[in-house]
Amino acid sequence: MSAHPTTSDVAIDVAGLTKTYGSGRGPGRAARSVRALDGLDLAAAQGSVLGLLGPNGAGKSTTVKILATLSAPDGGTARVAGHDVVREPAAVRRAIGYVAQRPVTDPMGTGRENLVLAGRLQGLRAGEARGRADELLERFGVAHAADRLVKTWSGGMARKLDVAVGLVHRPQVLFLDEPTTGLDPEARAAVWAEIERMAAGDGMTILLTTHYLEEADRLADQVAIVDAGRVVTAGTPDALKDELRGDGVTVDLDDGATAAAAVPVAGRVPGVVDVAADGSVLRARADAGATALPALLAALDAAGIGVRAAGLSRPTLDDVYLRHTGRSLEAAHRAAGTSAGTAGTEATEVAA
Repeated sequence: MSAHPTTSDVAIDVAGLTKTYGSGRGPGRAARSVRALDGLDLAAAQGSVLGLLGPNGAGKSTTVKILATLSAPDGGTARVAGHDVVREPAAVRRAIGYVAQRPVTDPMGTGRENLVLAGRLQGLRAGEARGRADELLERFGVAHAADRLVKTWSGGMARKLDVAVGLVHRPQVLFLDEPTTGLDPEARAAVWAEIERMAAGDGMTILLTTHYLEEADRLADQVAIVDAGRVVTAGTPDALKDELRGDGVTVDLDDGATAAAAVPVAGRVPGVVDVAADGSVLRARADAGATALPALLAALDAAGIGVRAAGLSRPTLDDVYLRHTGRSLEAAHRAAGTSAGTAGTEATEVAA
């Protein structure tokens, strides 16, 4: 499904992107491959924040690496800031900032040294690089630690420095690949606040990959849900949730082994739709939850299926993900973790 903005001012334009990784051959094993991208379509309007939401292995990081010219696609087209990523990689690199999942700064350098070096590598003159470093250190609230080694910084401070490095040359487009993974809630909130300030004040286009529902809901103007290398649906967070009428229904079952048996029982209850089992939790939707929930509980009781707790909620992005993929985002994470153990680390990492 396409994620194209309505405006003609498109900063990121992707059509039919494909990418397959092979794990190669080893003694006693056949070659295996991972289809990381399977015809992915995507677009972001200039000055907007586009969130790619999906589990590890969905193709988010592979997409960003291709858009940042760090990996070549097998097929399809991609343009960033008006430049083709395959034919004009140098022009793309001048136009973008890239913040990878892993730290890019030197822990044995100071914060100031890291920023000045990044500026020089981006072509800034020495004085300009020093001035820009001072500006970013102040802006990100880490000026007090500017001359301390980065290895002594907290995780949240170090992540802010990673983002600052991506901004040192004032890019038109900024890629943030899982910017808050591994941070505690306080540090995550601080990074979110910086991203919100960038989006509001700098006028740059930001592509944010995440597997945090709240992060996508809070930061993104548009959300594209990615599953198995494709965009399955896209829109504003509110519009996506508004497509799901009624209430979310969650039933915590006594025994996870009965979840599979509970699905067809729930599916026969009038007004209950989109039924799926997630471990010992049954999830569904209902146009009139207050009416449907008692009927659902009665049907489960009649089938001998015990219930510990049940509740209703308004639609969330997780409900949207469930609607379009048949599983919750949490269940997709668990499945991705299982795949990581069996498919080979190289393919799993690059397809994350």
